[in-house]
Amino acid sequence: MKVLQKFPSTVMDNEIFKAARQVTSLLQQTGYQTYFVGGAVRDLLMGVKPKDIDIVTDALPEQVMQLFPNTHPIGAAFGIITVVMNGYPFEVATLREERDYLDGRRPECVIYTDNIELDAARRDFTINGIFYDPHNEQLFDFNNGREDLKCGIIRTIGDAEARFSEDYLRMMRAVRFANRFNFTLHPDIIPAVTKLKTNLSRLANERIREELNGILTGHNPAAGIGMLHKLGMLEIILPEVAALDGVTQPEKYHPEGDVMVHTMIMLEHMQLPSVKLAWSILLHDIGKPPVKTVGDDGIEHFYCHEQVGAKISRTIMQRFKFSSEITDAVVDAVQNHMKFAHIDKMRQAKWRRLMASPEFPLEIELHRVDCISSHAMLGNYNLLLDRFTEAAGAIELPPPLITGRDLIELGMKPGPQFKKILTKLADLQLSGKLTSKVQAIAYLHGKK
Repeated sequence: MKVLQKFPSTVMDNEIFKAARQVTSLLQQTGYQTYFVGGAVRDLLMGVKPKDIDIVTDALPEQVMQLFPNTHPIGAAFGIITVVMNGYPFEVATLREERDYLDGRRPECVIYTDNIELDAARRDFTINGIFYDPHNEQLFDFNNGREDLKCGIIRTIGDAEARFSEDYLRMMRAVRFANRFNFTLHPDIIPAVTKLKTNLSRLANERIREELNGILTGHNPAAGIGMLHKLGMLEIILPEVAALDGVTQPEKYHPEGDVMVHTMIMLEHMQLPSVKLAWSILLHDIGKPPVKTVGDDGIEHFYCHEQVGAKISRTIMQRFKFSSEITDAVVDAVQNHMKFAHIDKMRQAKWRRLMASPEFPLEIELHRVDCISSHAMLGNYNLLLDRFTEAAGAIELPPPLITGRDLIELGMKPGPQFKKILTKLADLQLSGKLTSKVQAIAYLHGKK
């Protein structure tokens, strides 16, 4: 279906659109078909300014490269050339059909075409299968994507099972889009997911990670994770999180409900979500199921769940191939999240060390969200803020008075005891009881 569509100049009159129109203009002037497609057109129809613009054309990859001086052929094998115009990169894809998906991700057969309706038929969802000619101001919508946008429906193009079988990640993408736009899933999607969800285990974990990141830092992460759980996908991609469901907690501290309910409420309370914070929240109580015990009084206990949770979190973060920097931050947040509950009883050396951590803002925010999602007592959080304010918003640990090399020079044999000794000396230094290397050495001699 072809219709005229003029978008307001406030949306179209910006640098990225000017650059994109230069690309399509040169393609059209050379005699090729060319259109905006996918998320950019969808966002325009929703009144949202797109962050990037994908372009399709019937020009072959080598013809695109000959036409533009600044290109990158990274996706040339799949018919995609990156064209850089005025500093903006645009993926320019040759119109194509795709057939015979054998691995749940890549087509075995790609056939170039000049028929945009055939290209539309290979795309995932109706709302992403709309084409726009920015020069003639015409929309091409072969799958009623505009109507689904108006009705708030995520619907596959064609048979849902067939679309998901082509790329199993599309099952998670359906949830991400539904969550992002507050849309509902078309009824045909549910049975298709039920049948194919176990195939998610065949996907590269990095691809799953990116979809999870999109959900966790999106419009409503709790609803997104809840939808994954309801559809049975969570138990495939994150069984450790799915296992939180039904793990009861003491009502005195958690009147809100079980561990899964508590975690979902925390995600709802998350402000300015980041990957680190979202994953710290999702995994902060991941150690509770394996350590749960019930006392003679019928009250649940979760001794050492933060230590066990830190180990499980590291395994999960490494499984999804997060960077070591993100992994360490999340693992430390999980391991430390119970320490903030005792800040009022903590020695000065310990709370100074906590507040000197570069990830202190992450950890204190995790503590705040944890509190308001359970007992709602923020006394320790406010105490930390007061101490942080008193320190002018920055606490730096002084250089250690004694190092491991000093211990060796003092005749001590390296071993596990070094860490305990150095930590003790650091605590005494931070509390002001030791102020010089001479005093530290005298303290060590007095302990012998």
